[in-house]
Amino acid sequence: MANLINLDLAKFAEGALQEQVLLEAKKIFANILDPNTKAETKRNLTIKLTFEPDEDDREDIKVRFDIATKLAPIIGGATKMRAGRDMDTGQIGASEIKSGVPGQTYIDDQGTLRTDTGEKVEDVEKETKILDLQKAKRG
Repeated sequence: MANLINLDLAKFAEGALQEQVLLEAKKIFANILDPNTKAETKRNLTIKLTFEPDEDDREDIKVRFDIATKLAPIIGGATKMRAGRDMDTGQIGASEIKSGVPGQTYIDDQGTLRTDTGEKVEDVEKETKILDLQKAKRG
């Protein structure tokens, strides 16, 4: 029995369907290779063909295609922040706690000593006014 339905999906709509499938497939492969997604999560590409016969003439059929892609979600992350209010100005500030513990200094990858919020300790010490009690006592 001969196939009388000429429906070549690679050439459908002058190749537009094939082009869109390849674009969506590229997104899927990029998502699979993204280290911020779970490797084992299934991804989907769905092609939906909708056939809409003409009201007056059943021989003319409008065929619409839609492509839907379901990708793996980006894996979330978490961090700690510390918030406070400047008692002199009333301004609110917040910073990520990079050391993991409020008030604890740490050494970064380059060997620089940093505060819990990632500032260089030497810079903070330059800004901090140290009160010399011995000098005040003599003077």
